[in-house]
Amino acid sequence: MGDSRIIISLILGLIILIILIMETKIHTFLALIITALFIGIAGGMPYDEVLNSVTGGFGGTLGSIGIIIGFGVMMGQIFEISNAAKRMASTFIKIFGKGKEDIAMAITGFLVSIPIFCDSGFVVLFPIAKALSATTKKSVITLGLALGGGLVITHTVVPPTPGPVGAAGIFDANVGSLILWGIIVAIPMVIAMLAYARWYGKKLYQISDEDGSWIRPTDQADSSIQEYEFDEKEAMPTASKAFMPIIVPIILILINTIIGALSKTRGLEITGIYAVLSFLGTPIVAVGLGLVIAIITLTKGLPREDVIKELEVGIQSAGIIILVTGGGGALGRVLTDSGVGNQIAESIASMNINPLLLPFIISTIIRFIQGSGTVAMLTSASISAPIVLSLGVNPVFATLSACIGSLFFSYFNDSMFWVVNRSLGLSDAKEQLKGYTVITTIAWAVGFITIVILNAFFG
Repeated sequence: MGDSRIIISLILGLIILIILIMETKIHTFLALIITALFIGIAGGMPYDEVLNSVTGGFGGTLGSIGIIIGFGVMMGQIFEISNAAKRMASTFIKIFGKGKEDIAMAITGFLVSIPIFCDSGFVVLFPIAKALSATTKKSVITLGLALGGGLVITHTVVPPTPGPVGAAGIFDANVGSLILWGIIVAIPMVIAMLAYARWYGKKLYQISDEDGSWIRPTDQADSSIQEYEFDEKEAMPTASKAFMPIIVPIILILINTIIGALSKTRGLEITGIYAVLSFLGTPIVAVGLGLVIAIITLTKGLPREDVIKELEVGIQSAGIIILVTGGGGALGRVLTDSGVGNQIAESIASMNINPLLLPFIISTIIRFIQGSGTVAMLTSASISAPIVLSLGVNPVFATLSACIGSLFFSYFNDSMFWVVNRSLGLSDAKEQLKGYTVITTIAWAVGFITIVILNAFFG
């Protein structure tokens, strides 16, 4: 298919998508599927390939995240009915102090996302942010964005998450050095993200009422944030029981990540106990075990019928998140299979620009086109590595350049965009774009400025 035709179809498709979501009564899920079909057909892909891309992208995305979303929302429902979420909130406040709940969420996300996928981490940890919002009357928008921002930043720049590890391998960068510099680069990114989350949370003040529905009071009651107290006499599980359904999956996934890294770097054979631990540490199995632990330890004394009913409430709330997330995956697959990302990236690679900019620009464009940060940074690394390494660029900073570029402007074709916004109860496209999309773009800009400065002194 011609280069100009697929690029024009991409531009028209994105315009159609935005109009459908923001100006019509068509639901986001349907708009994503319509756009995916349009771009593929208008771009010259055979009809059967378009359909295969849509169904494959939908199924592939849900195959990796759909089950986890279902498990996670059911676990969140149990956290609420058992008051485990309140216990978690109480513990975090004791550690970080009142008035710093957003910092608690950002740091939690920052640490948790190093070993696990950010969207899985958000689904598991969001009940804590919701409980903190309900108790402190601080906007859940601030707390949710702080959590999501902390998760996605370290997931993007700090190994052993798959994207940075894969990019490091392509650039032949030292993974240990990448972890150190990745953490250093992530700190100013988190600070800038958190500042915006606080501002936007005040502008879009939203909390949950007693029934768990989202409301937007006109009075933000800022002064009351410092005055609340948890009712220690209220029936709540111990901190160990409350955190166990989260800690166990995180530990298992971390072990799986370490085993995978050792198998690649040290030639470790994944057999015997290593194979068992690797299996238990896959996100689906690990989060599923966390859900089982939550059911066993947190629902004692509750009638079986009530527990089943609450789990079904969680499943119902997961439905729309799963559909929209799958729709985003369908659009991303069509854009990938059409080849438009590679066409644009290869054109940029032929230009005479600063070599450190090359992986950043290519990753930025691919991210915007097809939505997957991991695909963006790995594709960018594959295209730019032969060029930037031959020009003497530090492999670690080249890797970080590709990784940071993959944060740009998370929007409708990114599964994390939908996980965050749907969990926060945001359905208006403008509010969604002003929230998580701006958060990722701020991190993208601050991260690249930081890496340029560091490269000037240490590159």
